[in-house]
Amino acid sequence: MKKAFFLILPIAIIFNVNAQEYLSAEKSDPIRMGWMQGYPPPKEKTISASDGSFFKFPALRYSVCHMRKFLPTTTVKAAASDRYQFETKLDPKIDSIEFTPLNSNKKMSWLISLNENYTDGILIVHKGIIVYEKYFGALKEDGLHAAMSVSKTFTGTLGAMLVTDGVLNEDTTAVNYISEFKNSAFETATIREILDMRTNLKYSEDYSDPNAEIWAFSAAGNPLPKPKSYTGSTNYYEYLRTVKKNGEHGEIFGYKTINTDAMGWIISRVTGKSIPQLLSDKIWKPLGTHYDGYFQVDGSGIAFAGGGFSANMRDLGMFGEMIRNKGYFNNKQILSRETIENIMKGGNQESFKKSAYSSLTNWSYRDMWWITHNEHGAFAARGVHGQTIYIDPKAQMVLVRFSSHPEAKNSKIDPTSLPAYHAVAKYLLQK
Repeated sequence: MKKAFFLILPIAIIFNVNAQEYLSAEKSDPIRMGWMQGYPPPKEKTISASDGSFFKFPALRYSVCHMRKFLPTTTVKAAASDRYQFETKLDPKIDSIEFTPLNSNKKMSWLISLNENYTDGILIVHKGIIVYEKYFGALKEDGLHAAMSVSKTFTGTLGAMLVTDGVLNEDTTAVNYISEFKNSAFETATIREILDMRTNLKYSEDYSDPNAEIWAFSAAGNPLPKPKSYTGSTNYYEYLRTVKKNGEHGEIFGYKTINTDAMGWIISRVTGKSIPQLLSDKIWKPLGTHYDGYFQVDGSGIAFAGGGFSANMRDLGMFGEMIRNKGYFNNKQILSRETIENIMKGGNQESFKKSAYSSLTNWSYRDMWWITHNEHGAFAARGVHGQTIYIDPKAQMVLVRFSSHPEAKNSKIDPTSLPAYHAVAKYLLQK
């Protein structure tokens, strides 16, 4: 029963699969495979949330562009007027840029890397102009795609905004905002520790362990009716009240989705608005976005702040460009310059160094952004299966990628992604 609950909430999932050969990006193309085509589609081409098949590769490549078909959602309203239009001047030379993957000594071209990473959509904005844009598989220019844990960055950015505005005190413990956190792990965690995921929680996201706490969290958020035998939490907020400490907060970076959902609750309590409402009012509409986004919700209508957002690729590009420009976009200051500069300075590198992310040398994490601390000062929003908003301030570049890689973990995807992004940035730096 636990596993059935888990499969209903795909964005929190990292499937543990044994090393195996997968269908290539070309052969697993969802249109070519015929998923969900016909009225009704043939049984062998039907995928479903109820049995978890919609989030198993290769069906995953279809579902990431159609999450609303499988799960209940709530809307993030786009702009009704003053919609922003990017200027476009495509640069075909980008396809031939070469880089050396982290796990190889053999060069690879940018174009080849897109198939290696099962890219569904890729957008590069340089100095505010679109210089590269491609769509694959089920994603179209007017389509939406699951952002996975890039969703966390939106929640973290809203939290950072409220800290700058003085609505939240980063040194105050969460229980001062959510009294229901009393006797939970979040009672003694500060706003800064939650935003930077330096909490120490008795909570495992080891999906190979049937007793890991992720199963209970996912069961709580399952929007479908619970069986009569079910005695656990019935929504995200209820579950968060049960989380216990596993040591002192503040010492080690620990990337755990429930930090974001705790922050989402705090944000909603102090503003009186849900995360989708606040995101729409403070960011999505002011950006001049063209398409409504949407969040998956649990059975109580609570948005999955940690990973439930789906959005349009160009709209995400607008968000990235606003961040790159220190909060200024579409002829207005949307977020304060101070908010963005605080994000860009990064988090505690020592606590990050003690974490499980040893391959991300010298990185840190702040306000639910990943900070590279490389020579370009690049930082990123990241999500499983290859989602990213990558911002390179020195190169004046914003890169957005949607993907449906068969492996969820970024450690499987980074070797042919991170050096590729940096290679493109170095190329654009000369333009």
